[in-house]
Order: sequence, then C-alpha cells, then structure tokens
Amino acid sequence: MANAFKNYKSNGITAETTVLTGAAGMETTIIGMSIANVDTSDASINIKVGGSYMLKGAPVYVGGAMTPIGGEQKVVLMDGEDLAISSDYSVDVIVSVLEKG
Repeated sequence: MANAFKNYKSNGITAETTVLTGAAGMETTIIGMSIANVDTSDASINIKVGGSYMLKGAPVYVGGAMTPIGGEQKVVLMDGEDLAISSDYSVDVIVSVLEKG
C-alpha cells in the first residue's frame, strides 16, 4: 500500500467550490488546511464535507488566515466525498492530505 503526501490549492474562491474529492480506492486523510483572505473586506467562510457543514460563517479578517484542520484534528474523505469551500469575499485555500492506496 503506497502512501503519498499531496497539496491541493485553489485561489480566488467565492462561490461554493469543490477543492478536493476523495479518490476512488484510496484512503484520503486531510492533515491540514489553510484559508487566507486575499480580499479587501472581512470574509465569512463555509466548509462542507460530503454536503454537511464542518464550519459555517467563520470570520477571516482582511490579511488574515485560519487553519480549520491541522494539529490534532484530521478529516477523512470517503471514496467520492467532496470537500467544498465558499466565502463571501475572495480567499485562497491550501489543503494537505495523506493518500493511502
């Protein structure tokens, strides 16, 4: 069973955007996520995993960032399950994962 660490990046997110989908036949563990506000107004962030809110309406201030996943918290994506992010102002996202297959 091979292990691979990967980063997935998505820039300029406003509307709900699928950043990552659990790969077929793989175990996908999200080990870190950073969301940076790149706009000139405070942003309100929503994160969904498999259609359910993990975070809703969390503030990220101008020039700031948040790390909703990392440290001791991990999230597992099942085969075909989506990680989606939306914001009312532009944000950049980096998601770090460990894929086992």
